[in-house]
Amino acid sequence: MDISKVGETIKFLRNKNTNLSQEEFAVKVGLDRTYLSRVESGQKNITLETLNEICNGLGVTITEFFLVYDEMLPIDSEV
Repeated sequence: MDISKVGETIKFLRNKNTNLSQEEFAVKVGLDRTYLSRVESGQKNITLETLNEICNGLGVTITEFFLVYDEMLPIDSEV
């Protein structure tokens, strides 16, 4: 599992599903904003337990999260 792609997927779904800022979303799911920032930027690994809490906040299941994850293109891929 690519941690950068996990972070990209979280950020994509946060913007699409919640329209909350990073800080607002972090408060909603009980995380520190700087931790969430590092996760979204691919600088910090994440446990499945934390990912599950984030998914709950995003309104998606883990399965739905990974379906979106599989569809995401890496940032450095050329289209």
